[in-house]
Amino acid sequence: MRLLVAEDEPELAELIATGLREHGFAVDVSLDGEDALEKAWINAYDLVVLDRDLPVVHGDVVCRKLSQAELPPRILMLTASGELDQRIDGLNLGADDYLAKPFAFGELVARIRALGRRPSLATTPVIDRAGIRLDPGRMASWRGGRELRLTRKEFGVLEVLLRADGAVISAENLLERVWDEHADPFTNAVRIAVGTLRKKLGQPPVIQTVVGAGYRIPE
Repeated sequence: MRLLVAEDEPELAELIATGLREHGFAVDVSLDGEDALEKAWINAYDLVVLDRDLPVVHGDVVCRKLSQAELPPRILMLTASGELDQRIDGLNLGADDYLAKPFAFGELVARIRALGRRPSLATTPVIDRAGIRLDPGRMASWRGGRELRLTRKEFGVLEVLLRADGAVISAENLLERVWDEHADPFTNAVRIAVGTLRKKLGQPPVIQTVVGAGYRIPE
């Protein structure tokens, strides 16, 4: 799962993020509501750990905007208050769960895993372009009726290229959208993923390399 931790206390945010990474999650961090929204628009997070009292853009506003998105992430709201009316307010704003500070880290991990097991009510439109059919909701894809066995990164690269509708996507853009923000900008991960994806897609070739610019899937 890819998570966003939106917490304005830097030490606590890094502590949570480090602990979650040790449990196998990919984690990005935002220290204010504006940055959290910007990252959420760019990246498809599975879940956002959201502090309610964020600066710049309040956590309530962030929660409402994220929950109204076409494909909303799960939202686990954190707050210094565990009062019943506060929990009700948070859930009414669109949060999926609520955890009062201070909390046991094991409980945070358990709640995140529990939310991750819930089936999503949102359905992602199936993409059908260039002879490729891709169903993000089921993490399934086909070419010419043949099911493709893709890794999560290969699937992510294919989805970004298909959604671009023929536009060129740079390797840097793919790295930002498919990997997390801690990915080494000098890594060859994108080139490797595109290479293996091309092999799995088979003939005729569908992914074009635009020298000096990036990759595209034309009609």
